[in-house]
Amino acid sequence: MNSIKRNRFSRIYFFAVILILFMILYYTSTNYQGSEYKYNDFLEDLNGGKIAQLIISQNKEIPTGKLIIKRKDNERRIVYVPDVNKVIEDVNEANKTEGINIEPNISDVKRDSLFLTTIVPMLLLGVMVIVVLMIMNANAGGGGGKMANFGKSRAKMVVEVINMDYSKVAGLKEEKEELEEIVDFLKNPKKYIQLGARIPKGVLLEGPPGTGKTLLAKATAGEAGVPFFTISGSDFVEMFVGVGASRVRDLFGEAKKNSPCIIFIDEIDAVARRRGTGMGGGHDEREQTLNQMLVEMDGFGINEGIIVMAATNRVDILDPAILRPGRFDRKVMVGRPDVKGRKEILEVHAKNKPLGDDVDLQQIAQITAGFTGADLENLLNEASILAAKAGKAYLTQEEINKAMIKVGIGKEKRSKIISEKEKKITAYHESGHAILFHVLPDVGPVHTVSVIPTGAGAAGYTMPLPSKDEMFLTKGKMLQDIMVGLGGRIAEELIFDDITTGASQDIKQVTAAAKAMVTRYGFSQRLGLINYDDDSDDVFIGRDLAHSKGYGENTATAIDEEIRAIIDDCYQKAKAIIESHMEQLHASAKLLMEKEKIGQEEFEALFD
Repeated sequence: MNSIKRNRFSRIYFFAVILILFMILYYTSTNYQGSEYKYNDFLEDLNGGKIAQLIISQNKEIPTGKLIIKRKDNERRIVYVPDVNKVIEDVNEANKTEGINIEPNISDVKRDSLFLTTIVPMLLLGVMVIVVLMIMNANAGGGGGKMANFGKSRAKMVVEVINMDYSKVAGLKEEKEELEEIVDFLKNPKKYIQLGARIPKGVLLEGPPGTGKTLLAKATAGEAGVPFFTISGSDFVEMFVGVGASRVRDLFGEAKKNSPCIIFIDEIDAVARRRGTGMGGGHDEREQTLNQMLVEMDGFGINEGIIVMAATNRVDILDPAILRPGRFDRKVMVGRPDVKGRKEILEVHAKNKPLGDDVDLQQIAQITAGFTGADLENLLNEASILAAKAGKAYLTQEEINKAMIKVGIGKEKRSKIISEKEKKITAYHESGHAILFHVLPDVGPVHTVSVIPTGAGAAGYTMPLPSKDEMFLTKGKMLQDIMVGLGGRIAEELIFDDITTGASQDIKQVTAAAKAMVTRYGFSQRLGLINYDDDSDDVFIGRDLAHSKGYGENTATAIDEEIRAIIDDCYQKAKAIIESHMEQLHASAKLLMEKEKIGQEEFEALFD
């Protein structure tokens, strides 16, 4: 495609250069060099005795004409005059005194031809119009956004071998194993066809953002060595009805010409949202596009050798028709990596980065619970930026710790001026959290405690160090999380006999956890094993325009009372623990006032 574009533009440039040269030649041929020589200059030369020969040419109808002048220095000049008779009088008068040799030649002035005056300008105008049209046509063909190309697919096809394979995808072992069957089918389809096996027509990669869905699709195409079409779901949707469906047809038409191949649609929820929920009904452009996609994936047509891969993090709002077998036969969950997966991802992204001897990737993998592959790449990139800013030749644990705080909590604002009273309140607040992290068995230990303000608006932070990842939460673990969240407010009450607004975010998280325990997870004995989660935050995800609760007022009151009871019980238990560790509370707050930030060893030494 690039060579075709280059040839097209080279032809346009060639025509443009020829046009410019032709115009220059025409201009030079119709404009005499002596045009600056005036009649007054002729009279001066005449009276000054500088003219050796003079030829006069006159029109027959009118007395206008031109003078061809040869000077004594052998220079030639031409002057057009309105009255030849006046020139003859001037010349005769000068000839009596100067004795100039004059050769009168009264004849018609040579007229410009019809070709030069009419045909040549029209030809020039026509050539200019053709060049302009060729340039506009070239821009329309290359831009893809003109009216003529509205129905064309915007998918980018990678024909050459993609420089990506499964060895460059870390932390997704099981996911790669599921996709290896598709790769094997694309390489050796005969052994599957002989046994009557049907390869999946579509593979849906679902999972949180940044977990590597797009990377996995690209690695699959690289492993199979087949053409790879990539497009975003939003590229199908336009304001004009029918354009999206036309683009779907064009995409699958191109894929059939290059089969076997892989079509990858990123963020497919932009076009495959559940039908019947939009304001446009059946005439909605998005629904027309989805209908065409359903037909292309599994309709009366045959799409042999075309595998459609798609990625989304909102599988709950997709249309059921596109999720059935025959369209997206296989669904691969690409979740957040565990400790082992995070370490493998860190090793991949750290290959081209010089690391210091104090960098422990295993510890980094432990404290980054919940991080995706994109988060881990960003973490090491931020650390590299900090190391380069400090003028270091390699990354140390110090830069990684700073990057962790910057990415997870917000950049520390050491220059922010806070009063000693606020600093003391923050020190006791964070110490209250840290003590509960240390004492409670399922939530610790403590990694860092700080009273340095952060970019997220927090006056300080307490960072735990989980020893292992957990697949699911237990009731005891959730209750301990609520107790830890209340630790800062409890410490403020015990020490200052007053409370601040600093615990607002803690209270919000605690309330959300207690509500989930009651309404979603069935952890309340009073309400039993019933799900009361009404998805009130998802009113407009595509199912209902009007939303109502699925339970009565009495049940709503019971839910509120149960949430209140859980939080009050956790509050009393957390308060009793902090009261029994008042010595460590004062010591931790004092140490934070002095150093602003303490690590795991310094904090745990307070309990020894």
